[in-house]
Amino acid sequence: MTPTAADRAEIERLVAAVKHADGVSAWSEPVLLDLATPTGHGRHLVVRTEDGALAAWAHVEAGDPDDVVVELGVAPGARRHGIATAVARALLADPAIRPGHARVWAHGDRPGSAELAGALGLARDRDLWMMRRPAGAEPLPAPRAVEGVTIGPLRVGQDEPDVVAVNARAFAWHPEQGAMTVDDVVRREQEPWFDAEGFLLARDDGSGALLGFHWTKVHPDGARDGGPVGEVYVVGVDPDAQGRGLGGALTLAGLHHLAGRGLHEVVLYVEADNAAAVATYRRLGFEVDAVDVSFGLPEDI
Repeated sequence: MTPTAADRAEIERLVAAVKHADGVSAWSEPVLLDLATPTGHGRHLVVRTEDGALAAWAHVEAGDPDDVVVELGVAPGARRHGIATAVARALLADPAIRPGHARVWAHGDRPGSAELAGALGLARDRDLWMMRRPAGAEPLPAPRAVEGVTIGPLRVGQDEPDVVAVNARAFAWHPEQGAMTVDDVVRREQEPWFDAEGFLLARDDGSGALLGFHWTKVHPDGARDGGPVGEVYVVGVDPDAQGRGLGGALTLAGLHHLAGRGLHEVVLYVEADNAAAVATYRRLGFEVDAVDVSFGLPEDI
């Protein structure tokens, strides 16, 4: 279906109800941005009860036919009636969702998600950790300078192509992050949380070339006390500039920026098997707080 404005509003209410019930959203930020965009490219499947109430919503991102991504959730009051199983089976019967080329995200790693995945023959293939630095953590190390490099804020309308080029090289291995486009950046610049001062770029003093960046984010809630929480949204360093300590310097610069805004509690997302990044974040006081799991559709299903 192509959601109308009324459909999107109804789905947004479902999203809020699921997050309130579970403590975690069943859908990722890119999916929710796609929902909010009238020209969004994702596919939508909704399930309604006999009285017309929205019982479930599934989003299918099939832009890359070799990596189709499904995210779905069921309204709290409609659970334990086989709706999630029925929706998942309907999606898996779609010829566009091919074994070995599709996966389903389970945000929060809830037991019911693992049970459903097992019943459908899906295999756990990725763990994405949300790590949190609590407000009471040890003080941050002092900002770190890198010789020949200046760190400053994004110039909106000028720096986006450079950011996207560095991001593509830094995350060539990453199925989601590496595909970021200039349009993706511009779309996020329209969000209420966007702050150019918190989008920090590291440039070479001689050539002016962009070497890396740290994009921070602020959520209006999510802290332990219910208040706002900062996020290490993306840290990317051009592979040709690695080995100079830029990743650590940019991470610290962003954390100090957030602290300067009064945000001493910070979260981030990192692949569980990225040992180097996890070790860096642990040294800065971050610990695993939640887990998102990707379940893949095996070739031999």
